[in-house]
Amino acid sequence: MSEQPSPSPDTDRRDEPPAKATSDGFVRGLSEAIGGPLGSHAVRPDARRGRFWSAARIILALTCLTLALSWVQKSPCQDGNWQNDVQYTRFCYTDVLALYYAEGLNEGKVPYRDQAVEYPVVTGYFMGALGLPIHAYGEKHPDINQGTWFYDANALVLSALAIATAAIILALRRRRPWDAAIFALSPILFISATVNWDFLAIGLAAIGLYLWSKNKAVWAGVFLGLGAAAKLWPLFILGPLLILAMRSGTVKRWIWAFAGAAVAWAAVNFPVWQLYHDSWLKFFQLNSERPIDWGTFWYVGRYLDGKWNSGGPGDEGPFQWLSNHVPTLNWLTYGLFGLACVAIALLALLAPRRPRLSQLAFLVVAAFLLTSKVWSQQYVLWLLPLIVLARPRWGAIVAWTVAEIGYFTAFYAELMGAGGKQVIPEGTFVLAATLRLVTVAVLCGLVIREIVRPELDVVRQTYRDHDPDGGPLNRPDVAWVASLRSRFGVRSPAPEPPSPAEPIKV
Repeated sequence: MSEQPSPSPDTDRRDEPPAKATSDGFVRGLSEAIGGPLGSHAVRPDARRGRFWSAARIILALTCLTLALSWVQKSPCQDGNWQNDVQYTRFCYTDVLALYYAEGLNEGKVPYRDQAVEYPVVTGYFMGALGLPIHAYGEKHPDINQGTWFYDANALVLSALAIATAAIILALRRRRPWDAAIFALSPILFISATVNWDFLAIGLAAIGLYLWSKNKAVWAGVFLGLGAAAKLWPLFILGPLLILAMRSGTVKRWIWAFAGAAVAWAAVNFPVWQLYHDSWLKFFQLNSERPIDWGTFWYVGRYLDGKWNSGGPGDEGPFQWLSNHVPTLNWLTYGLFGLACVAIALLALLAPRRPRLSQLAFLVVAAFLLTSKVWSQQYVLWLLPLIVLARPRWGAIVAWTVAEIGYFTAFYAELMGAGGKQVIPEGTFVLAATLRLVTVAVLCGLVIREIVRPELDVVRQTYRDHDPDGGPLNRPDVAWVASLRSRFGVRSPAPEPPSPAEPIKV
């Protein structure tokens, strides 16, 4: 009989008793305020059956509540009457409403055909699919506010995708459902959910990860490819998948996933590429020409350059020089990200236990953001579900969230300053940006620590040292991995325990 990859021990079998709230120190302390560590809604083996408010339903309800409050928080901006910087003073700015007018959707312009859109094609399709019918209806009913209708329609769909993402986190962590509360209650979700269309890519990528855990490699690739056609970053997940597939001897499965991603990406891009080639190129041209963006590592460096250099010809610091030579800056960012990916690949191959997929995916996406010249405020959403899956410990995530909220408020103050109303000194904004960069780097360090010392990984403890997201990756390491480890002087670990879901061979 041919050996088949073992199914995920999380999505394809009856679960063992889930982890309790007491497994996390922060949650244990917080739970004292609402009835103790083992309250009436705890997930436990002896819980009364038939209770409606299960852990999963509570998490989904909390996600809905957070998204509803987010919609309320954005309500001052929904009519499009942005006078006296209301979009900044009320912290309610959203690209969704602004680009309804900037991209000509309010005039019935078809994305790419009539207007070159700055986003990949799935995002452009989505904008047109909602915007054009609303414009057509508004032409017949001039009493409606088209911008408000457009924002509300987008908020509804993006919120549905956010809820789907929470449901997938729950499905991937059925033994640890309260981990998903980190996502459901996150202030990051509250302030950023509808700033842009990022949940298109997040939702598609989450579906791809779930399908991979179910051993559906082709369909996983299809959804990752569609996600990459909405925002580029889901494509990066294929890198960790390849390294883990090499280590587990399942490269054929990865090839199928890669093929699915390539076909899906090409299928949705081809019509625009063929018919409106110049419009299709705008996304790539814009990103190649963009200068250093606010809040990035390069922005902080350029600010520090200004403390010692005037910035004039012949008196430029290194970051200021890069700001004036964008092509060189592009190559440097690509090179640094490439080096980070090589380091992550070596870590994955030399680690005592094969790292979990979500750990490596988080590291790769975080490395991209830390080295990129552009870091828009909503990009933080890319990291949120990945860190929940990679390292579901509340303490460090709360610290990171505080830094992100601090940056969010400083960023809006900086936007008002750019309009001529200085609110905070430039140094305050740079400090907020630095704290955000540092906390993301600290999260990376903590994830790396748990890869190097897998006994510290609470997800491994719950799942008997196996990866609930791994799907076909949950197999013993191939022989050459031990040889590679010995060449680098890394001691081979004890044999891995058998997967609880692995079929018995006779």
